Amino acid sequence: MEEIKLPATIENIPTVTEFIDEKLEALDCSMKAQMQIDVAIDELCSNIARYAYCDSKGQMCVQLDYDKSDQQVILSFIDEGSAFNPLAKKDPDVTLSADEREIGGLGIFLVKKTMDDVTYDYTDGKNILRIYKKIG
Repeated sequence: MEEIKLPATIENIPTVTEFIDEKLEALDCSMKAQMQIDVAIDELCSNIARYAYCDSKGQMCVQLDYDKSDQQVILSFIDEGSAFNPLAKKDPDVTLSADEREIGGLGIFLVKKTMDDVTYDYTDGKNILRIYKKIG
């Protein structure tokens, strides 16, 4: 398992992306899968940075595991902020125009649609959101 821990700020998202991209390239990840993972990193890290700690500061940790037999990457996004399961929110109705839709939720919807699986758990005071993506 590889991991990176940083202050949960928008400014640190490129650092997380570069760290994960380096690992994905070493695993011969397809460009399409890498781009989808990069979008997920941006969305999930920005949600942690904006919402996990309210007005205080905190850390975020991103872990990368690789299941060689399935050629699947598992990324875990971990924070110690307020408990929040973004998967519990109803998916936005994308058939409606932008003016008719409720604000928010489109980013996590996109992550759910582009990853093979997305899970959430709250354990020991930590939000743990995992994305699973086959990269071969």
